Amino acid sequence: MVALAHHEKGMNVATAMVEEFDRRIDPYRSELLAHCYQMLGSVHDAEDLVQETYLRAWRAKDQYDESRSSLRTWLYRIATNACLTALESRSRRPLPSGMVAESDPRGPLVHGGEITWLQPLPDSLLSLGEPETATIDRGGLRLAFVAAVQHLSARQRAVLILRDVLDYSAAEAAGILSTTTASVNSSLQRARARLREAGILEEQVAEPSEAEQRAWVDKYMRAFEKADVEGLKRLLTEDVLMEMPPMVNWFVGRENYGVFMDWVFAKNGSQWRFLPVGANSQPAFAAYNRGPSGAFELHTLQVFTVTKNGISRNSVFRDAEVFASFKLPAKLEA
Repeated sequence: MVALAHHEKGMNVATAMVEEFDRRIDPYRSELLAHCYQMLGSVHDAEDLVQETYLRAWRAKDQYDESRSSLRTWLYRIATNACLTALESRSRRPLPSGMVAESDPRGPLVHGGEITWLQPLPDSLLSLGEPETATIDRGGLRLAFVAAVQHLSARQRAVLILRDVLDYSAAEAAGILSTTTASVNSSLQRARARLREAGILEEQVAEPSEAEQRAWVDKYMRAFEKADVEGLKRLLTEDVLMEMPPMVNWFVGRENYGVFMDWVFAKNGSQWRFLPVGANSQPAFAAYNRGPSGAFELHTLQVFTVTKNGISRNSVFRDAEVFASFKLPAKLEA
């Protein structure tokens, strides 16, 4: 009985230690998920890496020295290096516009085969707006930004995110990556140049408010529901871009967009319903098309980039794994 009592006491102490550790690190879960997603471009992989980070942190908890770094910085060091290790065996996740030549909107849709595409991130996974997520830089979540950093080397990607998204100093980033400040500065310079070439830095500066963005997309949904192609075109910028993984097709321009939407309505009809969601801190919706049964069946998830002048990009996803990550219902009743 005495031995059993000691055993139970030991278990209670161990349980209390785990609970205390979880209590301390759990407030960082959302921002670590955002960080791992920015590094990897995959929701599923990011969730796995957060779990790996917490496991590594638990195993190394006795090595943590709060006099040398904050708990947050220590966790980011573990997460960043876990991501770098994971990237050694993973290919980058592009979007079609960053991979192949522009398509003719009148041409056939071409499937990308075994390409692993960049996935959108459900806002619901991050609890955006809650106090514990106030440190998350929403600009760093934007789909165009995450797509652009996929073209950087893994090390450049890490440096850019640590410095420009998380606002760590060069010395702090060097400590996280176990490298020199000079190396961090060199990598950052090259990474920024690459994003500047892609126009990503300027695009983020010109971003309207969240309410303005949603208003543009609400108008788009109303025009879409009416199969009003001219109405859709009036909401687009002249250089609007549409892409649609897993298809490799993409094109630029308001007129090309209109040509493609004429085809969409001719093929799928004009009866649609929509479920507004948030993705990558951008307005998005799931589109449902009326099927043979009369119910509206899940068709696509569409994520929008909005400027002061209108919708400048529509990234259209038709992928079961993406649908599952957003927990989208397969059907909406008529």
